[in-house]
Amino acid sequence: MLTILEIVRKTSEFFERKGMEQPRLNAELIVGHCLGLDRMQLYLQFERPLTEPELVPIREKVRRRGLREPLQYVLGTAPFHDLMLKVDSRVLVPRPETEQMAERIRERLEVAPRRIVDLGTGSGALALCLARAFPEAEVLGVDASPDALEVARSNAEAASLEGRVSFLRSDWYASVPVGQRFDLIVSNPPYLTEDEWASAAPEVRNHEPKMALISEDDGCGDLERIMEGSRVRLEPAGHLVLETGIHQHARLMAKAESLGYIGIESLKDWSDRDRFLWMRAGG
Repeated sequence: MLTILEIVRKTSEFFERKGMEQPRLNAELIVGHCLGLDRMQLYLQFERPLTEPELVPIREKVRRRGLREPLQYVLGTAPFHDLMLKVDSRVLVPRPETEQMAERIRERLEVAPRRIVDLGTGSGALALCLARAFPEAEVLGVDASPDALEVARSNAEAASLEGRVSFLRSDWYASVPVGQRFDLIVSNPPYLTEDEWASAAPEVRNHEPKMALISEDDGCGDLERIMEGSRVRLEPAGHLVLETGIHQHARLMAKAESLGYIGIESLKDWSDRDRFLWMRAGG
């Protein structure tokens, strides 16, 4: 019988041949997940032989990851701040940049928002994270995909936030009641061009929902629609915060100014790239 360490090594070598980043980490996480062990527990049991029933789920998950299915889909979960979210092919894998976006909002807002909307909520990551950060706020997660909303509702229930976070199927503001206003509007909408999507990693191109990634008009179409619709949805001094592509800020900042937003700022991500737009409602 093969030991845990031997399985980890063989799996790591297999992933390396597939051109995968961090093959050893992927191997350890999959083996540990299947055995119900965290990485420290895994290390402490490296010499333990594995039985055939224990190997069956490992082989299946290694097969899926070898096809470049995202690790988070293979495991069925993804961490996001203090949340552990259910994720699968119905929603995007939450990105570190979106975690940073949530951190920026918590750090920069001087007055806690009372009403928040997350446009294109997907797995519910931002909506649920902000509900935790601002416990007095009412939070609405909006998405055009009923499949994504099913995942988001499941995550809200798992986080015991289903009483404070509601969800609505809507193409941006199309089904949001007229006259409903918010203190904070956030969105991580589609912003890739077709060419950017075509050159993305296989995990993204072959497995994540394309409609959640690509936007027309050089990737700015949905971002500009959100900016236009949000202008009349914000309370006085309300904030709009967007995650964007890294080459779009000059155009989007000019658009924001033309719409009458004030306090328009371009914020960088951890890699020092233009990633977030921050703006307030004008008078």
